[in-house]
Amino acid sequence: MEAEWNTDHSYKSIVTAGSPRELKDRRTACQAVLLEQLNVIPIEEWMPRVNAMHDRIAQTAVTLCEAQMKEAGYGPPPCAYSFIVFGSAGREEATLWSDQDNGLIVEGEPDEGKNRYFQAFGARLSDVLEAAGYEKCDGKVMCSEPLWRKTLPEWTAQLAAWKEQLEWEPVRYLIIASDMRHVAGDEGLSAHWKEAFYAGFAENSGLSNAVLRNTVRHKATLNLLGQVLTERFGDYAGGFDVKYGVYIPLVNIVRHLCLLHDIRASSTLNRLDILDKLHKYQHVEEIRRAFLTALRLRVNTPYVMQDGLLSSSDYVSEKDLKNKRLMSELRESLLLVRRLHRALQRQLRSAERRQS
Repeated sequence: MEAEWNTDHSYKSIVTAGSPRELKDRRTACQAVLLEQLNVIPIEEWMPRVNAMHDRIAQTAVTLCEAQMKEAGYGPPPCAYSFIVFGSAGREEATLWSDQDNGLIVEGEPDEGKNRYFQAFGARLSDVLEAAGYEKCDGKVMCSEPLWRKTLPEWTAQLAAWKEQLEWEPVRYLIIASDMRHVAGDEGLSAHWKEAFYAGFAENSGLSNAVLRNTVRHKATLNLLGQVLTERFGDYAGGFDVKYGVYIPLVNIVRHLCLLHDIRASSTLNRLDILDKLHKYQHVEEIRRAFLTALRLRVNTPYVMQDGLLSSSDYVSEKDLKNKRLMSELRESLLLVRRLHRALQRQLRSAERRQS
């Protein structure tokens, strides 16, 4: 009960921040409370608290950014807009060191006034979030970028174009977009965006196969004897890449199944709940256990703190891998991922033979 009160108190302090610097300070204070709770409460309860913090920071950043725009002479927003997130934030699985993955949906048809305002707004908002401790995305999935900042009609056209092009890059953009979640602004715009995203998706077998091709690509994690493959060279020699070795493969598998069935939940655990109710897949409970293991391992990877902010490589250390229970859980999860990937690879080969 005390832990919940401390977290609620930290959340409330975030929304009263009056500057990006204050927002960062409130973030580090809330982060300290969350670190105390890590491994004390179940991971499926801890992650929502972390992501509630991120949402409140983003919502406050939007408010601060609007105020900055007025001070800079741009005035209030010329129309409604929605601030949305993708990636781990979209799935409500962001860690304490996750970077930016976001976008903007702007109401109505594009015009010069809107373009001018939201170009400046997107750039400022990305800067405010960076000042609050969120590194800019290396892949440029941010509201400062034209590809991820569009009016609703432009977004609708863009999503339709991506669905028609089955090349690697547009399919990758669609996969990123599939994790979209509304955080601030006009929720109706986000709802219309989702309708446009899912329109015709489940019925498009060519597109489903293109997503599947992306899903079955992953780095080798087990050798022929079923032993865990660790990094051989470099800074993380002896460690294991938990993000791309087990977490992302599970996210991708669950997402693919949900796109097949027009399941519109964004978090992996919610997606699994809905898949379970379909009674079509026998491994749902195994996937859930493996996914919770992946989450727990990921948030416990070694991190460094600088100026109050955390960063991590997402590698389980060689020392931690000597823990027999941890290694057993990791190996069991990786064996499941391998079985699921092999089944999906067979499914893809069969689908490609039918198409040829």
